[in-house]
Amino acid sequence: MTAIGFHASHEQIHPRELLEAVIHAESVGFDAAMCSDHFAPWSERQGHSGFAWSWLGSALQATGLSFGVVNAPGQRYHPAIIAQAIGTLGAMYPGRFWAALGSGEAANEHITGDAWPRKDVRNARLRECVEIIRALLAGEEVSHDGLVRVDRAKLWSRPEQPPALVGAAVSVATARWCAEWADGLITVNAAPDHLRRMIDAYREAGGRGPVHLQVHLSWAPAQAEAEAIAYDQWRSNVFAPPVCWDLATPEHFDVVSAEVPMSRLAEVVNISADLGRHVGWLEEYVELGFDQIALHHVGQEQRPFLDAFGEQVLPKLRGSAG
Repeated sequence: MTAIGFHASHEQIHPRELLEAVIHAESVGFDAAMCSDHFAPWSERQGHSGFAWSWLGSALQATGLSFGVVNAPGQRYHPAIIAQAIGTLGAMYPGRFWAALGSGEAANEHITGDAWPRKDVRNARLRECVEIIRALLAGEEVSHDGLVRVDRAKLWSRPEQPPALVGAAVSVATARWCAEWADGLITVNAAPDHLRRMIDAYREAGGRGPVHLQVHLSWAPAQAEAEAIAYDQWRSNVFAPPVCWDLATPEHFDVVSAEVPMSRLAEVVNISADLGRHVGWLEEYVELGFDQIALHHVGQEQRPFLDAFGEQVLPKLRGSAG
């Protein structure tokens, strides 16, 4: 049965409130959770950027849920440090933690003052980071001279079973590439035909492990309110690569999204006051074969969404899946 998780958006919500939200998500019936890992929000209106790794320790201790995080090693984070973070959480909470690895966005990575590399270089750097992280989690001493450098690094506190390293992708080509190295795949909501092609490309290229989906949605008791929430909080997130990869600051995203039409926003966020409509959308994703679906209500107030979906959406999804 598909696990239905809660996505914790550090860009939008104070970390203390986000911890309260994930505790509440477990209490209303969500099966799992995942979170973002940002240094900056996508918009000044979002206004937060809590440190994911500090928060994850609290969230794993405060709940019994499994957790994932989407991370970009190689520039803002040295891969040896990410291996240490993954290893510590895996050792403390066996079987409950996974990390999705991607090539990142300039909005988070430019803070180091280093140049933002081309996409092909970022992909090559990510592959190096993945191999370094795997070797460290396996207990090896690692030295490496390439796009990243490591000198005689070794992890001394490690889990018995290394957490899964999942590949993050939004295109069919990247999904196929992730099959070369990942323990699973994660992507975001899109047209069902596109999602089917992504899963097929990953599996046909030999991809192993679970496939995850992050679903951006906006719900409120009234349609106008659901639309207003989405427009205020998520219209800066409608831009396809390479734009979303290469803009540097929340101000940049706010300027380019100032006049985004609602029709464009509805292409990337499932917006409806009708809970039945949300059930229908999610049933389509379940039928595609996703192992875990993480729901991201794009508003800053999470409790009404959690209560409504816990009472009226999750039971229907489990009934249809059974």
